[in-house]
Amino acid sequence: MKYVLITPAHNEERFITKTLDSMVTQTVLPARWIIVDDGSSDRTAEIVESYAKRHPWIELVRRVQDRNRNFASKAHAVNTGLELANSLQFEILGNLDADVSFGPDYMGFLMQRFSEDPDLGVAGTPFTQEGHYDSSKDSFEGENYVAGPCQLFRRQCFQEIGGYVPNRAGGLDWIAVMTARMKGWKVRAFPEKRFHHYRTLGTAEKGALRALFSYGEKDYCLVGSPIWQLFRVAYRVAKKPFVIGGLALLSGYCWAALRRVERSVSPELMRFHRREQMRKLTAILRTLLKFKKVKSFQLARTESDTGL
Repeated sequence: MKYVLITPAHNEERFITKTLDSMVTQTVLPARWIIVDDGSSDRTAEIVESYAKRHPWIELVRRVQDRNRNFASKAHAVNTGLELANSLQFEILGNLDADVSFGPDYMGFLMQRFSEDPDLGVAGTPFTQEGHYDSSKDSFEGENYVAGPCQLFRRQCFQEIGGYVPNRAGGLDWIAVMTARMKGWKVRAFPEKRFHHYRTLGTAEKGALRALFSYGEKDYCLVGSPIWQLFRVAYRVAKKPFVIGGLALLSGYCWAALRRVERSVSPELMRFHRREQMRKLTAILRTLLKFKKVKSFQLARTESDTGL
């Protein structure tokens, strides 16, 4: 299957070489890889340009930085790349962050999954980060969620969900995945592979505590259930940075609620999301009451098996 990748990149000179090296060694290369330099002030564009000269399927696009840069900038950068890609023949469209790496058969593996299942709308894999973090063990999103740093969409699916929604509060990749599921597309993170994410999620241009505060704000903006949020905070308190990490998450959620920050999620998606959160929470509590270990990656499967 033919695929096209789009990478928004803003001041990524520290890691983008790792992403470039991963892609040029893939056994299945993309029809085009459009890297949108989103107003970088470092050597990001220069590094990309050096690879583009050697690999004609890599294209560098320079975009003037937004004066008021926010999370919506990523959607605008992706749309810039998509305008150039629309004339190409391809079945799969991928968003690839500029701070990841993976093995040479990574993209070929995912193309195979798409070719095997015509109902598969979004595909990816779990990921690792520093500190022995593995999203298949340390996240409750589960196997029917694909993380933002590397999301591959069937082109038809991406068009049906309206692409990435330019949400100033962030979570555009989450909105895309959840909307795809709500519309009946299969979404899978395949555990046979991993990509490595070099920067802890949400910490671009900010520290860990500030990132957790922002995550709390985003949880409110993405209409997360208050009940789920309390359990999430309790879980986070036991993780590094102990206690204050959970408090930062809670503070962000409460601060956004007090300010009545605008929520750009449709009522339909809100109901779908909160219903899933309550199903997950019920599955977790039932498992704990049986004194069993919670398999966070397979929670969705647990829900189906228990009829929740």
